[in-house]
Amino acid sequence: MPKLDVLNVQGEKVSEIELAESVFGIEVNEHVLYEVVKNQLANKRQGTQCAKTRAEVRGGGRKPWRQKGTGRARQGSTRAVQWVGGGRAFAPKPRSYRYTLPKKVRRLAMKSALTAKVQSGEVIILDTLNMDAPKTKEFVKILSNVNAAKKALVVTAEKNENIIKSARNIEGVQTSLVNTLNVYDILKFESFIITTDAVKKVEEVYA
Repeated sequence: MPKLDVLNVQGEKVSEIELAESVFGIEVNEHVLYEVVKNQLANKRQGTQCAKTRAEVRGGGRKPWRQKGTGRARQGSTRAVQWVGGGRAFAPKPRSYRYTLPKKVRRLAMKSALTAKVQSGEVIILDTLNMDAPKTKEFVKILSNVNAAKKALVVTAEKNENIIKSARNIEGVQTSLVNTLNVYDILKFESFIITTDAVKKVEEVYA
């Protein structure tokens, strides 16, 4: 079982925690990680791109010149795709890029992402993380105390408005709840900061 230090907000070691082997100690499946990240990015796409085909462009009703005898290539319309101002061949139209992956694949990707973070030494576990009021300066100090990287994801078990408001003005820092945690965010940030309560919840869901 992977064993990590538990720190307080001053950055001091207060205890150790044994992480579940089935969640934080599996063999990392890179292909599954790739598939799930690709899926998440595809699902985020708006799909609002649109261009006009030659049928939708205004004009071009009259044949520009007669079929034969001019020495020029035959043309039927000034709105064909090769003309300036013409329509576009295979014009993109509004569409949804959304697709779903099997639940087992998504679970395996989540476990692989968490394991990869543990193996790379980017997981920071805090005993508790509470703030009485939104204080960005105080939150920056906590991140500095635990040696967090510039890009850090902070995961808590329960929603705490003071933590969210304290972190949202810090560039490169994002907060998340256990139930909104996703593979792309885990891999995107250099430091993965999580409370002990959140660790237990993650293990309950994915063990």
